[in-house]
Amino acid sequence: MTVLVASDLDRTLIYSSAALGLTMPDPVAPRLLCVEVHESKPLSFMTETAAALLAELTENPAAVWVPTTTRTRKQYQRIRFPGRPAPYAICANGGQLLVDGVPDRDWRRAVAGRLAQECAPLEEVHQHLLSVSDPAWLRKARLAEDLFAYLVVERDLVPAEWLKALAEWAEARGWTVSLQGRKIYAVPRPLTKSAAMAEVARRTGATTTLAAGDSLLDADLLLAADRGWRPGHGELADAGWTAPSVTALTTAGVLAGEEIIRAFGGTVARLTA
Repeated sequence: MTVLVASDLDRTLIYSSAALGLTMPDPVAPRLLCVEVHESKPLSFMTETAAALLAELTENPAAVWVPTTTRTRKQYQRIRFPGRPAPYAICANGGQLLVDGVPDRDWRRAVAGRLAQECAPLEEVHQHLLSVSDPAWLRKARLAEDLFAYLVVERDLVPAEWLKALAEWAEARGWTVSLQGRKIYAVPRPLTKSAAMAEVARRTGATTTLAAGDSLLDADLLLAADRGWRPGHGELADAGWTAPSVTALTTAGVLAGEEIIRAFGGTVARLTA
């Protein structure tokens, strides 16, 4: 039996210093392992326990570990996970499928075909984002892999009604809007992590899929998996979102990542015993 384990990364398995959520007294705070360095600065962390559990999971021949992220390939490849390298990785919210670190061209062509048929073009959405954003809170506007757009903002200054109006405008054009930390993503609705997960399951012969995620962009992934977990923080938790096959954790911050990896390993062990 092969079990596919697909997990979102930022604020699900790995955490920036601002997202760690270390509310306990310093003497009992967990030891942390830096798993990402950017511009010579430590950027993302796991607990040492979570890192050891992930390394153990990657050594299990019954498990296929698939990092699954909205990050671009370049951003993903900055991360140095413990354990064996993942044979597959899903980047750009499902727009890029990496096989042994190399983009799968057939998958990218198939994705491009779907986007051309089912939603408004990226340039139209990008120009709209630029035209309606306020310089008072907009810090950066970026395109990712020629697939979707995102803004880096001062989150506390972004009006809730502006975000709601943007979501409604995007929905009418086949796009989805998601707020994650300081980033506002506009992503084509057909661009999903679940579709890429299904492709990896097909290629590996996985009969069971496990997944985890914290944002609205992860909802389709969680619903498509046989079992899912979401942390006690993030868009899904804030919305009170859950589903019959999804465990809604109460743990928040970096300790939620540790709990999720422990759940992955325990579930794989039970299924393959």
